[in-house]
Order: sequence, then C-alpha cells, then structure tokens
Amino acid sequence: QVQLVESGGGLVQAGGSLRLSCAASGRTFSSYAMGWFRQAPGKEREFVGAINGNGINKYYADSVKGRFTISRDNAKNTVYLQMNSLKPEDTAVYFCAAAGRVGVLSAEYDYWGQGTQVTVSS
Repeated sequence: QVQLVESGGGLVQAGGSLRLSCAASGRTFSSYAMGWFRQAPGKEREFVGAINGNGINKYYADSVKGRFTISRDNAKNTVYLQMNSLKPEDTAVYFCAAAGRVGVLSAEYDYWGQGTQVTVSS
C-alpha cells in the first residue's frame, strides 16, 4: 500500500508559478513510477506528466511541455511538479498517482492522492 498526500496548490495569477509536492508513505517509493493528473470542472481527468522510479525518464502532456517540470527525491519519498507560466486553462484539481510502471492513462495507476486545487486567474 502507498498513501499519497499532495500539497502546494493555491491561487496564482496568469504567468505565475507554483510547485506541487506529493509525499508518499512506504519504504519502496523508488520502485514506483509517479504521475500527475488534473481534472477541471466538467472535464475528464487528464494526464499531465510522469516520471519513472529512478527519475531519469520523464513524460509530459503536450499542453504543459516546456512549462511544467516533474521531479522526484527518493530520499524524501516525494515527487514534485514545478509549474511555470501558468495559464487560466491550467485551473484544475491536481492529483498525484503511483504505478508499477510509467503510463499516461489514469487506469494504469494504482494509488491516488486526494488532490490539490490550482486556480489561475486571468
């Protein structure tokens, strides 16, 4: 079992930055691929980015590529999402998730956090 807790969300103006954190329980954090997803009101949950267990391979949705950076610190059991140049369309609840292997589909992830709200004002 892995428990995930996100933090770092909030209200920011367009063009601003936020860094989300996701703290994981357990001693096998490095064996999990980690993903970030988001869900805006009335929309389906969508893939944002993912990182493999050793942090070398990273994947991004086209909509965030060049603006968002995913990273992890296995010594701290934490994965991060640095979000720069934020746009109003980035407004959503952001979730972190853990899986046995990297994927871009939410169904591929076994464990989920509760989510953190990000609101970008224009």
